[in-house]
Amino acid sequence: MTTIPFGKPMVGEEERRAVAEVLEGTTLTHGPRVKAFEQAFAEFTGAPHAIATATCMASLHLAYLACGIGPGDEVLVPAQTHVAMAHAVEICGATPVFVDADPRTGNVDLDLLAAAVTERTRAVSVVHYLGLPVDMGRVLEVARRHDLFVVEDCAIALGARIDGTHVGLHGDVGCFSFYPVKHITTGEGGMVITTRADIADRVSKQRAFGIDKSVLADRRHTAAYEIEYVGLNYRMGEIGAAMGVEQLKRLPGFLEQRARNFRSLAAGLGGVDGLTVIDSDGPGASHYCLVALLDAPLAERREELIETLKGEGVGTSVYYPKPLPDTKYYRETYGHPERSCPVAARISYESIAFPVGPHIEEEDVQRIVETVGQVVDRLVARA
Repeated sequence: MTTIPFGKPMVGEEERRAVAEVLEGTTLTHGPRVKAFEQAFAEFTGAPHAIATATCMASLHLAYLACGIGPGDEVLVPAQTHVAMAHAVEICGATPVFVDADPRTGNVDLDLLAAAVTERTRAVSVVHYLGLPVDMGRVLEVARRHDLFVVEDCAIALGARIDGTHVGLHGDVGCFSFYPVKHITTGEGGMVITTRADIADRVSKQRAFGIDKSVLADRRHTAAYEIEYVGLNYRMGEIGAAMGVEQLKRLPGFLEQRARNFRSLAAGLGGVDGLTVIDSDGPGASHYCLVALLDAPLAERREELIETLKGEGVGTSVYYPKPLPDTKYYRETYGHPERSCPVAARISYESIAFPVGPHIEEEDVQRIVETVGQVVDRLVARA
């Protein structure tokens, strides 16, 4: 029996050849491929500025630094997201203030977001959950009213657009991930996009120690530079960038396959009693995965369901295992009571994520639907 994995990097001969060309040369950092990847990414998204980084976490940290976020500040953060978003706030010395999710989509609840603003709030962060764009018009209304920065976490939303404008370009800065199971991969890696030249300049310098000139184009020799900021080593290397250039060429096809798989899987799982598919197929969505909420009593047996599906060759995941205020660090640091964000808790503790990536075909989708239906029937019968 073959296994249908939740995610699989789609790496082909083009990527292998590009990496081999890098290894045949002598330049592994500070080379032309990072510049080529940034340019290609800017062209795909329509961004005036694109800056490659080591990871999405690095991108988020650089974004908050560029916005001047620091001690005494509060940043509104969705409770239903990866911990990198909150950690990036925390390591700037600011306080993440968690906001619960919309029960229909899993995106941040915009009414609660508006109500959470205080006199200490300096920035609003949003995550485009599962690749479904947040209503950025409403987010920007809140931000303009209170003079707040807006940071968009687009880690699982590459290809998502609102009225033709790519996510990440509606606020002040957008951050992307190229982890192996994302829409495209560079092994590890991230990207910052922005319409603001000042933010782009600061991110570009702080990702490389705060140095004012790049090795590739601006220095007369390796020692000819000045230090403008306290910086970090958050650069992307040439190997990852070489992969990224080739992956971007394949992205339109990846996105088409994801949309087909999502819609087919959603239609099939919609007929399984005890499951409710989260609505992440709105206009401009990029279909990272499909998340299904489990009704009682199935929700209480989620781990058994996951393990049984694994035994049947169906890979799954959870997005995300805990709402951020329920994690040990943030619970103990800030005294959040358990399930302080009840909608995010329902999604975290009572849902399963299914694959829709381009590594699966229609026959795999049908197998997932049939297997889930059979396993759910058996579990419910034994309840």
